[in-house]
Amino acid sequence: MSPVDAIARISKLLVLSYVVDWVFIVGLALIGYGFYKVEPNHHPFSLADPSISFPYTENETVTTETLVLVGLFAPAVIVLLGAFALVPGTATADGAKALKTQMIRRKIWEWNAGWLGLALALAAAWTSTQGLKDLTGKPRPDLLARCNPDVSNIAAHVVGGLGDRLQGAAVLVDWTICQDQSDLVRVDGFSSFPSGHSSFSFAGLGYLTLWLASKFSIAFPYLPQYPVEGQDFSDDRSSVRTRGAAPPILMMILAFVPTATACFIAASRWMNYRHHGFDILFGSAVGIFFAYIGFRMYHLPMQRGAGWAWGPRGPRRAFIRGVGFPSSLGVDSWTYTRKIDKVRNDFHAETDVENVPMRDQTGATPY
Repeated sequence: MSPVDAIARISKLLVLSYVVDWVFIVGLALIGYGFYKVEPNHHPFSLADPSISFPYTENETVTTETLVLVGLFAPAVIVLLGAFALVPGTATADGAKALKTQMIRRKIWEWNAGWLGLALALAAAWTSTQGLKDLTGKPRPDLLARCNPDVSNIAAHVVGGLGDRLQGAAVLVDWTICQDQSDLVRVDGFSSFPSGHSSFSFAGLGYLTLWLASKFSIAFPYLPQYPVEGQDFSDDRSSVRTRGAAPPILMMILAFVPTATACFIAASRWMNYRHHGFDILFGSAVGIFFAYIGFRMYHLPMQRGAGWAWGPRGPRRAFIRGVGFPSSLGVDSWTYTRKIDKVRNDFHAETDVENVPMRDQTGATPY
């Protein structure tokens, strides 16, 4: 079977279901863009607050353009190249080499799964960050430098505080005291929480770290079962100690580079007086959270998954799984094939896991 025929045999309904997934991810990102265009709330502030009295820096260490390049395009390119270069597509039940058509489908699926996880992580982090910015309207550390407040008419803008009745008490003013009321103040000046650079960089680069660690098997050594009394801890090949080993340090460094880059991007927001410390920490946590969600939604556990993504859904469960099914894997799944017979011409037939009878712990078929 030619590669074109192999791709043509993929269920159109299954492909449509993943197109719909992409549509929803793009839609989620567009919602975030809508939040970005909305004018945020304006939290009252004190003109004597030192935490918003830092100077305004014209040139950012990491611009928005650089952030998108490093946090989105770089991981996407690495995942694309890795899906075709690192994925061998040779794993079969008996260790035999997979068919060429199966290898092609598996590479395509690994590419799609890798991009789906990345896109989900970035879109979710972007949208949640922009929504929180609008809701909180927290002033940036350099707000007063942007604002150029009208100190000759403070009383007209007071909205809270006891400064007018209690000596030494704070006076809270509204943003309208600012003589500069451009978007630099009115919109961007009240977008401190959470840090968008931090959440976006950790979502994209944190996901890339997990993806690289999965593909290169960079994980803590583990035992499927905890050692019990009587197991051998010698240097013999049957020893428990030979069932795992630490990965090379070079590979650990390779996987950590994206995370280190995200840390630098987040720290630059502190250096440029764009965010308070908690804004950066919270934004980083948001990015890490969605990076983990995006990775685990489409990839097997790092220690036991051998670098593979979860298999695609089946056509009959492409849009909804329903009650009583243990997974969404179904008939004619994209990449799942099982060799049920092999004759002189190496004939392979495709079957589906839902047609394989379930067996109990004794190996007997329960029906």
